[in-house]
Amino acid sequence: MRPNRETIRNLRSLMAVALVATAEALCQEKQADTRPSVEDGQLQRRIVVSIPDRKLALIENGRVVKIYPTAVGAAASPTPSGTFQIAQRVANPTWYGPDTVVGPGKDNPVGTRWLGLSRKGYGIHGTNNPRSIGKRASHGCVRMRNRDVEDLFARVSVGDVVELRGERDSELAQIFGTTDSGSGIAGGGGQ
Repeated sequence: MRPNRETIRNLRSLMAVALVATAEALCQEKQADTRPSVEDGQLQRRIVVSIPDRKLALIENGRVVKIYPTAVGAAASPTPSGTFQIAQRVANPTWYGPDTVVGPGKDNPVGTRWLGLSRKGYGIHGTNNPRSIGKRASHGCVRMRNRDVEDLFARVSVGDVVELRGERDSELAQIFGTTDSGSGIAGGGGQ
């Protein structure tokens, strides 16, 4: 039985879509910076994210270098706690949603930079919705203003440790300061 013209057209369209998706994935892979991290003994760098404070600290050799405000996962899609590593660095990423693909630009939900974590599907990234910063608003990722994630991106490498901390403890209080009258937002420790 020979396929009819409509079946052949449908197969060609399906193959074209698959080819485009594969090309985009390869392009994004090539965009990814997989340079090795700084060798042991020279610089100890880690990122600490306080989920309750909705803040991120860049720490080098035990010293807080910079603190940035963030958005974290909403109640329905919380940010996971744990220790991970930066596995991928992508400038001007493409976002792949369930039914849509958004290339680099002002409408991209992950903004201008993507720092993919060793936990697949999670990362630190920019946003096209800066009003969400300071809130529990993401789908589990750590969201930053584009200018902030661009600054962080320039300072970190693949392999750097990322600690996503779900509960305040004495170390988080030391890094981010004390909370203001039960609001859960840390005081002090500005940028």
